[in-house]
Amino acid sequence: MVEEIVEKAAPARDAARSTAGRRSRPRRLKEISGEIEERMPVPLEEFARVLGGGIVPGSVVLIGGDPGIGKSTLLLQTALAMARQRTVLYVSGEESEKQIKMRAVRLLREQELPDALFLVTETNLDVILQQVEEIGPELLIVDSIQTTYLPDLTSSAGSVSQVREAASRLRELAKTSGITVFLIGHVTKEGVIAGPRVLEHIVDAVLYLEGDRFQSYRLLRTVKNRYGATSEVGVFEMRDSGLEEVANPSEVFLAERMVNAPGSAIAVTMEGTRPLLVEIQGLTSPTSFGNPRRTPNGVDFNRLLLITAVLTRRVGVRLSDQDVFVNVIGGLKIGEPAADLAIAAAIASSVRDVPVRADAVLIGEVGLSGELRMVGQMTPRLREAARLGFKRAIVPRRLRKSEPWPAGIEIVEARSLREALKHALVQNA
Repeated sequence: MVEEIVEKAAPARDAARSTAGRRSRPRRLKEISGEIEERMPVPLEEFARVLGGGIVPGSVVLIGGDPGIGKSTLLLQTALAMARQRTVLYVSGEESEKQIKMRAVRLLREQELPDALFLVTETNLDVILQQVEEIGPELLIVDSIQTTYLPDLTSSAGSVSQVREAASRLRELAKTSGITVFLIGHVTKEGVIAGPRVLEHIVDAVLYLEGDRFQSYRLLRTVKNRYGATSEVGVFEMRDSGLEEVANPSEVFLAERMVNAPGSAIAVTMEGTRPLLVEIQGLTSPTSFGNPRRTPNGVDFNRLLLITAVLTRRVGVRLSDQDVFVNVIGGLKIGEPAADLAIAAAIASSVRDVPVRADAVLIGEVGLSGELRMVGQMTPRLREAARLGFKRAIVPRRLRKSEPWPAGIEIVEARSLREALKHALVQNA
């Protein structure tokens, strides 16, 4: 239960709304210009990919993530890069000006600080809006929306009413002036952005910066984007000099792979429009307790239970007295069923102590009857596997005619999980 105090709108606010209502007039659809608005280019290509190709003027973007994951670092890097050509105002309510200056110098190394980047530490939104009017930036960054407050409201900063009203004011600023606004949002223990759910409906795009703080890789994921594709992903690596872009994440995730090691399989997952090759590791060991454990890291727990049940019932792999551990290398989280076959092969490989073919990738969804089912976007998955040097792909058998398989990789079609494991596991190991 959350206490929420209902506040009355300020008189000036009511007047602004009434005048705005008088200014709005219906227009014929055919009279409205249909030209596509040009996006502002972003020097960080991975960030531009997630935004849909660049920054749309007048848009509001919300970025969330765990504390210390790199949200402020990412936006400060973006501000430093954009300020080479445009005016940027960075508003911080959590760090001092000296702290931000030290971080900016570290990010730029020996480069000169841009002249068009303005910095202010302020939490009063009325003061922030006045400074925006004075400076006239093209890009406004607010770190964070939970520390910003309106003096008209009696509730404390970060409350439901404060966050909702502050976001609404900033949205009106963006739509009326064409200024692009980036908001940083805190997340709860459940991993969702703190504050009212309406906050995500107010903004135009919602991005999440994910990853393990104890690992160097970060994933910037889109969950909402009015101007581009959702579920798009950008990959970064956290270094001393800030977040470095990872142009080819598949090679990075497979760089430390041990070839011909039992319990290791390669899956091809789609993150937005980008195919990623990831290593999935499985480990089984005799349980010391009455109930064997199922421990996933990077895959859904219920999905792991389903795959282990199919392996036991349909393939005859005995797992009733085995603890099963599954891990996705690199801190990735896989939610699509295309990785089912690779997970099953990794578990079966560990139980039998037989390696999976080192030059093979496994793609397919596992059904409860032990059958393999086709997944979407097979052609880009197989092309990426062939480009990285894999010679064989084990996939579900096609029952309908479709486009031909890409050249450069041998396609092995299997109807069931049992048949696929025969092709995947090294027989004479």
